[in-house]
Amino acid sequence: MTQPAVTEGVLAWSPHAGLRPAEDAGAGEPLLVADSWLVRDGRVRGLARHRERFVRSCGECDGPPAYRLLEFWRDMTAALPRTGEWFPRVELTPHHVRLRLRHAPPLGSAVEVWAVGRPDPRAVPRRKGPDLDALARLRARAVEAGAQEVILVGPAGVVLEGATTSVLWWEGDTLCLPPPRLPVLPGVTQALVQERAERLGIGVAHRERTLADLADREVWLVNALHGLRPVTRWVGGPAQAGRAVRAPEWQEWLDEKAPEPIAPL
Repeated sequence: MTQPAVTEGVLAWSPHAGLRPAEDAGAGEPLLVADSWLVRDGRVRGLARHRERFVRSCGECDGPPAYRLLEFWRDMTAALPRTGEWFPRVELTPHHVRLRLRHAPPLGSAVEVWAVGRPDPRAVPRRKGPDLDALARLRARAVEAGAQEVILVGPAGVVLEGATTSVLWWEGDTLCLPPPRLPVLPGVTQALVQERAERLGIGVAHRERTLADLADREVWLVNALHGLRPVTRWVGGPAQAGRAVRAPEWQEWLDEKAPEPIAPL
């Protein structure tokens, strides 16, 4: 029986041996698919949604059959730590399926964003994994500029998403996000926020906007690690960030009510 892990490291999986420590498994191989989430004392937001996205993405690049991936997910879930804060990542390379256990980095409740929208460098924007290195380099440039995140834009300057986040904003009483026809990753946390808004009867709209259009608006960046962070400053530009009026209540819901205990598959 698999026991929850208590240390960082890479665990490679096989149908017969399950998860085993293997730091060099897949070393040097391209990352075809990746998915990650925050584990806080054995609770996770939307873990089943991460599973669905991972299995679907693996199918798009001729990964193992779905029943094998579900076997991996069963063993992976059992191995997730039940105490402390962790940021595990499941990965597919051409020859390996693996679990990378990592302690969670410091979490933030607000974010400062580079006001210079960058052209989207991704080759596979709807699948997380292949472009992580390119996005990390882009985010590093934002950090050098004094920000914590960068916004990717399309050819006409239309906002797509952040290097590691989905973008949402408010126009009056309407929660807005980029249209799904644009090259954006289907974000798990974004979907949770969107669905709650719809349950509460809040209008949700898909709109094409430039960074200039987001000036003075309440803008949120969301992902599986930090949850929801309002933009408190646009770094390096004339735009002013809007007041984060709604963010605290939504942060409380996302951090306290949305996470569910890790359950066996």
